[in-house]
Amino acid sequence: MNLLQNILQNISKPLLSVYFTAGFPELNSTSVILHALEKSGVDMVEIGLPFSDPLADGVVIQQSSQKALANGMNLQKYLQQLAEIRPLSKLPFILMGYYNPVYQFGMENLLRECSKIGIDALIIPDLPPQEYEEKYKSLFEQYNISFVFLITPQTPTERMHKIDHLSSTFIYAVSSAATTGNALEIDEKKLAYFERLKSVGLKHPIIIGFGIDGKQNFDLATKYAAGAIIGSAYIKIISQSTNIEQDTENFIRGIRN
Repeated sequence: MNLLQNILQNISKPLLSVYFTAGFPELNSTSVILHALEKSGVDMVEIGLPFSDPLADGVVIQQSSQKALANGMNLQKYLQQLAEIRPLSKLPFILMGYYNPVYQFGMENLLRECSKIGIDALIIPDLPPQEYEEKYKSLFEQYNISFVFLITPQTPTERMHKIDHLSSTFIYAVSSAATTGNALEIDEKKLAYFERLKSVGLKHPIIIGFGIDGKQNFDLATKYAAGAIIGSAYIKIISQSTNIEQDTENFIRGIRN
């Protein structure tokens, strides 16, 4: 059982996951940010692998990816940084990236390295569940790495159950069809979707992402799900920060309290 599986089997409060882009704002910011997030009490982290064309991401994360790439971040440096940080952290590490650099590196090569380092799960938004099942499921199981699937308001219930069957940790519920960073606008349609998530009867915990930017949205999302993910709002904080540790603590405290 990896760190992520352990946390998900012992949920005692709404889970807070935070996304940030590795190599942003500076190439070596990754360790500073991870230390600050762990000290502030987040439950897990999604560590973004920057990519030149992140289709699911809004302007804030796109710009952080461009800056990280300009800083010299790549998959090799990403893995090297996490290998150095892993012995110092008890947080579950989730690699969030796109399929192209993973394909270039080789999926089994990546899973082997993730297993050595202690990366708990991968999120690859542009890898379809069918391709995962046909090509890679046995490799993920071999290396004890979880694959996290995304569902959206348009996902049919039958497909949700299929994804639930393939999952081994949690399911990432995208709050809307928009990209990341757009404010979460609550209306009857959105509430009906959240109610559906709660009532559909999935085995694995659901964590809601996209548009969660503060305490109000976090509290609303976690009425219907096991947790929520904050990304763009946190990247805005660190992009302007002169004291990442203090600003992270203040940001997380504002969500938790």
